[in-house]
Amino acid sequence: MTKKLKTAVIGVGHLGKEHARVYHSIEQAELVAVCDTNETNGKTIAEKYGARFVKDFRELLGAVEAVSVATPTVNHHEATCAFLEAGVSVLVEKPISRTLAEADEMIRLAEANSVVLQVGHIERFNPAFQALQRELTSPKFFEAHRMGIFTTRSLDIDVVMDLMVHELDIISSLVNSEVVKIEAVGIPILTQKIDLANARLEFADGAIANITASRVSAERLRKLRVFQPNEYYSLDYAEQQVGMFKLTPPKSAGALPEIVAQGLDVTKREPLLAEIESFVSAVSAKTAPVVTGAEGRRALALAIEVLDKIKTHSAHANINLSF
Repeated sequence: MTKKLKTAVIGVGHLGKEHARVYHSIEQAELVAVCDTNETNGKTIAEKYGARFVKDFRELLGAVEAVSVATPTVNHHEATCAFLEAGVSVLVEKPISRTLAEADEMIRLAEANSVVLQVGHIERFNPAFQALQRELTSPKFFEAHRMGIFTTRSLDIDVVMDLMVHELDIISSLVNSEVVKIEAVGIPILTQKIDLANARLEFADGAIANITASRVSAERLRKLRVFQPNEYYSLDYAEQQVGMFKLTPPKSAGALPEIVAQGLDVTKREPLLAEIESFVSAVSAKTAPVVTGAEGRRALALAIEVLDKIKTHSAHANINLSF
């Protein structure tokens, strides 16, 4: 029998408890423990999956081989670095950290200790995105909308770090070119941080991306539209569907070109399950993860620049931002 990877989840709130569920469910891993500062919640999750509960993640150093860090972003750096230094591979939720300096230290420690550092940009594992990715050759324009209904989760960060960072990662992974210009606006609505934001990115190869993110919407919406020469794709992350529209040459002289529409073949699957299985596989095989620490840093750097542009625009418009 193949030896199971000993795993733990640090932070078993809204998302962390789902990490625990997946680790418990897959054959390749054994959920050894869960950690949470909320003892009642932590013990409930631990008992549900027959795992050990600890209140301090340091108790697990030396007892596990891989962990998910699903704490609030402010705690990502401390917990991740402690495990990496101990030779434990880490799947850290997005955004990778609060600052680029923190991200750089995490990346350095992973390399120095020859362990895996994967960042939880879950949409990379959405089968609809993967189907789209296979079709794109020279994308030129992106229109992304990521809208959520207001909740009290993730209020330690703004909507750029919470939601827009998904699209910043997705789009930058599809464009083989550097971002050369960013324009952005945003406003606080229900919190003291940015709740609604729009950003426009220009890439060196001429590609343009327009991204809107909101956590105060009346509905949930996660869609990406991509245009490349003679082709248009419409991706719905939630439904795991991709529509494809292609311009075909005229069938005869003097005739007009036609637009052919069809859906891409997508085998639906839970993205979190695919993400964690990929992480466990990378740890076991000692290979690079699908979403590396460097890619997580790239998305963070773009998010920070978007926030800087929002601050600059707000200052010029005399909008008071307290974040």
